[in-house]
Amino acid sequence: MTNIMTRREFAALAGAGLLARPAFAQTDQPLVTRAIPSSGERVPAVGLGTASIFDSANEETRKKAAAVVKSLVANGGRLIDTASTYGDAEIVMGDEIAASKLRDKIFIATKLEAPDAAELKRSLARLKTEKVDLLQLHNVRDRNQSLARFREWKAQGVCRYVGITSTYHGDFPAIEAALKREKPDFVQIDYSLDDREAEKRILPLAAEVKAGVLTALPFGRSRLFRAVRGKTMPDWASGFAGSWAQFFLKYLLGDPRVTAVIPGTGDPAHMLDNLGAMRGRLPDANERKQMVAFVEKL
Repeated sequence: MTNIMTRREFAALAGAGLLARPAFAQTDQPLVTRAIPSSGERVPAVGLGTASIFDSANEETRKKAAAVVKSLVANGGRLIDTASTYGDAEIVMGDEIAASKLRDKIFIATKLEAPDAAELKRSLARLKTEKVDLLQLHNVRDRNQSLARFREWKAQGVCRYVGITSTYHGDFPAIEAALKREKPDFVQIDYSLDDREAEKRILPLAAEVKAGVLTALPFGRSRLFRAVRGKTMPDWASGFAGSWAQFFLKYLLGDPRVTAVIPGTGDPAHMLDNLGAMRGRLPDANERKQMVAFVEKL
């Protein structure tokens, strides 16, 4: 079952009231943006992930992509994260961005499995762009992994930033070693309210080497929605979150070391709800502890 279906089922079972306090009431609030440590460039703190959502370039998927991308841009978002291995996601995103003439409004991040020129050429062609904003080495497992080729591409103007990624805790030693040695512009890891290993190991090191942090799987592969199914959000969270999605995302954004969260969705209403996490205030340190305690009791 995909993240989209799980969340849709959750919304239906939980009742419209639990998810009907999203970004709408917060649109007059300033956007939460974060500075990329290596440059100072600011990006909106909520983006769009594409894994397992836009992997087929059929008509239905393309319609979803058009609606979601328009919702992202119209409501203050910019960042779209994809990869060469996400099926047809690069094709779907590239076609939509080109057709809607939104390239100058989108921060495109993609990933390669290796520093391979042929793979890069393929990704750029699929994305219909001559350069991307962030080029990441996907699923780093080698402690001695070099980003030299990626830096060459950056110097050539093929990308503006380089990064490394992993969503497997077993690869964290390799990620830590690469962060220390290579000092990339970005690191992307899995981080959610119920899976905070990155909080202890990766975020402090990223801050030390001045790497921006993208958080994949911010809903814990839908575990968090399943855990709160049928439950009402606690009253003490109403001052900063209008929905469960915002509750989960704002926990992550409450850590200033997080540059952006990138939840995946093929539903424009969910995209809008997610974007509500960068409106209004963020939880403070005590509230974040309260959020952890709440989730641990579920």
